[in-house]
Amino acid sequence: MDAFGYFKKVSLQKIYSMKPFADLNLKTPLRNGIEELGFETMTPIQEEAFPVILSGRDMIGIAQTGTGKTLGYMLPLLHELKYAKVDDPRVLLLVPTRELVVQVTQNIEEYSKYMNLRVLGIYGGTNINTQKKAYAEGVDILVATPGRLYDLIISNTVSFKNCKKVVIDEVDVMLDLGFRFQLTNIFDHLPRKRQNIMFSATMTDQIEDFIKAYFYNPDKISIAVSGTRLENIDQTCYQVENFYTKANLLMHLLSDASTFHKVLVFVGNKKSADRLQEVMSPHYGNEISVIHSNKTQNYRLRSIELFDSGASRILVSTDVMARGLDLDKISHVINIDVPAFPENYMHRIGRTGRAEEKGKSILFYTDNEKDSKERIEELMDYKIPELDFPEEVETSKRKTPEEKTVVKEIFNPHKVIEEERGDAFHEKSEKNSKTNQGGSYRRIIAKKYKKPKTRGDKGANRRRK
Repeated sequence: MDAFGYFKKVSLQKIYSMKPFADLNLKTPLRNGIEELGFETMTPIQEEAFPVILSGRDMIGIAQTGTGKTLGYMLPLLHELKYAKVDDPRVLLLVPTRELVVQVTQNIEEYSKYMNLRVLGIYGGTNINTQKKAYAEGVDILVATPGRLYDLIISNTVSFKNCKKVVIDEVDVMLDLGFRFQLTNIFDHLPRKRQNIMFSATMTDQIEDFIKAYFYNPDKISIAVSGTRLENIDQTCYQVENFYTKANLLMHLLSDASTFHKVLVFVGNKKSADRLQEVMSPHYGNEISVIHSNKTQNYRLRSIELFDSGASRILVSTDVMARGLDLDKISHVINIDVPAFPENYMHRIGRTGRAEEKGKSILFYTDNEKDSKERIEELMDYKIPELDFPEEVETSKRKTPEEKTVVKEIFNPHKVIEEERGDAFHEKSEKNSKTNQGGSYRRIIAKKYKKPKTRGDKGANRRRK
């Protein structure tokens, strides 16, 4: 039993397995699809997840990015899935981002190439009516983001009466993005008798509460938990003065196109991504693409396609790309800034060095980011080797608005001293200082009669006369 008390620990920190897929006795169409993709041996998460998922038990998988989770949960589900004359989904997969929906949908279609299955991906940022029509044509496996699926549920478009398998991938990202409400409502619409499968890189209190609410006696598989240093990734770092100096250093490194032939650059926010593109575009033109949540869905998918195919060799991204996406043979991951959460650093650099391949990671940090860097090193129990700043790189004096020193005024700069005001102001002030006296009645007649006249007191005033 582990710290949460209700998990059975199936496996912990196994080294890469060499067990071949042929040992699983997969049904022929699925085996043919796997072999055509060139998969020969299983990773630990794939080897351990297969019998647990095949048994029908609820399962929690804790595995770092790049360990083959998608094939790990889809292999037993596809092996078990039989042809049925129903139009509603029998397997539901929930993922946090639109890009992941596209990727997972494509992966499933490749795995099941020789199987008669209908796979549909739905996500926000596109026409919901088009997705409703696609759903109405029938679907066996539905891949969705929580937000768009919730929209379809409240419009009574989807039915889960035949859904017996539910997978939540990257659940920690979903909860970080604020999808707890949608997840809760989706699970409330699912059949009570179902198998729940969850994958995450980290285990938090929010995830624990969710598991307690919806999972029944789950098995836990823990492989390469978050914070385990990725041995196949060569990590280095530079101490840099400021953001624009980081941009200069980045362009200096990228000038060696043969070494830095496919580079994923992470920045902390959308403003930084746009600033970096503005600085680099005159030098790199079509070689650079940018992706963040303010870009349109078509632009984001196009940027990923160009980068993955090699048409552009530099992709600048926020953390929307840090989880789940499997891009082929990234030579370097460069962190322009130090992420606030150490785990995010692990997810970022995990984009390179996929599975057993070698990868390289470079971190830029300023004096203000030194504490965050040290927290990352503490998490990994590893000191990132530091390289000398190249002399030929210019140190920029230009600063971003966030880097500029804010001078706190001890007085109100809009306050004007009285002596500095002109004569016109004093004349106007004297005129405006007059108060409303209420007209001649209040000032003269009321003084004579001692009491204000009202509509009902004329007789009383005469009698007093």
